[in-house]
Amino acid sequence: MRKRNHTYNTDDTIAAVSTAPGIGGIGIIRLSGKKAIQIVDKIFVSKDKVKLSARKTYTACYGRIKNKSEIVDEVIVTIMRAPGSYTKEDVVEINCHGSGVLLRRVLDLALAGGARLAEPGEFTKRAFINGRIDLTQAEAVLDIINAKTESSTKIAARQLEGELSDEIKLIKEALFGVLVEVEAQIDFTEEDIELLAKKEIIRRLKAISGKIESLIDNATKGMILKEGVLCVICGRPNAGKSSLMNAFLRRNRVIVTPMPGTTRDAIEEVVNLEGVPLVVVDTAGITRAVDVAEIKGIQKSKSYIKKADIILFMLDLNKKWSSVDENILNSIKEKPIIVVANKSDLRRKLDLKKIKKNKYLKKIVKISLLKKINLRFCEKAILETIWHGKTGNFESVLVTSLRHKRELARAKNSVESAVQALNKRKAVFPEIAASFLREGVFSLGAVLGDTADIDILDGIFSQFCIGK
Repeated sequence: MRKRNHTYNTDDTIAAVSTAPGIGGIGIIRLSGKKAIQIVDKIFVSKDKVKLSARKTYTACYGRIKNKSEIVDEVIVTIMRAPGSYTKEDVVEINCHGSGVLLRRVLDLALAGGARLAEPGEFTKRAFINGRIDLTQAEAVLDIINAKTESSTKIAARQLEGELSDEIKLIKEALFGVLVEVEAQIDFTEEDIELLAKKEIIRRLKAISGKIESLIDNATKGMILKEGVLCVICGRPNAGKSSLMNAFLRRNRVIVTPMPGTTRDAIEEVVNLEGVPLVVVDTAGITRAVDVAEIKGIQKSKSYIKKADIILFMLDLNKKWSSVDENILNSIKEKPIIVVANKSDLRRKLDLKKIKKNKYLKKIVKISLLKKINLRFCEKAILETIWHGKTGNFESVLVTSLRHKRELARAKNSVESAVQALNKRKAVFPEIAASFLREGVFSLGAVLGDTADIDILDGIFSQFCIGK
């Protein structure tokens, strides 16, 4: 595959630790580049004394890393020759014992031998530059690393396999085909050449616009499964917020006591709710603060409320509606609210009929955290709010990136503008339509990385860890 036209030098050989920091059974040093095999040959002695440079690709061999006469570690070295490697360059991986000190020593020997330390994401960047993967697949590598649930892992794996890329390539090819036809209409109006009718061109463009729109519509779902949903539990002190947090987690993560104000700080955890990474935040009870710790805790609670996607508004069925509840409602009423009415096992003092009349408090779930009553209904209400009452279908091609969504929206706008131009009768409008179509092809190319700006590429790959 032809190398992509981006300004980047791949002549040098890079090296990095590719396993996570800390102590483990195995740690891996990875090298990629023209001199990767040559550099490791300087420091590795196999048991059979055969050099790596004399071995076939996809070979694993046992031996020792040596610093002159000193044995540094017993290792297994694997070689993958270009182009059959992750980066399409010569790649060598040294499997060492997992001591951080030991890995650093082996890496230093590789660097002293002529490699340079890899930048974050540089191995994946080389895979992209060398044409092994496109930009959506490169981003999928990062999504797999950061995946919070099994569902988000599967979606990222499908994207890495090229599911989204293939769909966008088909749309781009179709759009480019229409662009060629429109330009032919401009260039060969006087020639005896059979050209598509304008109605057929417009029909094709509308079909392309529909396919792009379908991807955009799925973007919200995809980004929810990738990034998760921020769900903030708030309410007056001692309403049961911390107990609800523990119920979600199925463990006692938060201290619970009968004393109001036990929770002084916001506590954040991720829960897998039927494939959705639900970021649950237990906040300090919002009331009139009496000390500095409470003031800071309440300020943090309000900060989380501003960022929240969903609010779980905790009410105590054993207590009447108060000015404290009213003040909390005023601070959350612009958000999607689920009222969680706790202590349904006790005598009810809260007038739920009156509360239901409030336009902001239509969704109410009655539970008892003590007796574990209706907790599943609370989770069901959250899922209904996330998916707007529809079931979460994860089988369609999903866009999981805001960058992708923006470029697709630009492409759709360009296609629609081209249709509007073609519907005009004046002779100049086919040229305008062609200009819009070129912009649309460019935007689709930006999703794949064919036309992406170097700053965008640097921004994407800088999010990776060193060694990937």
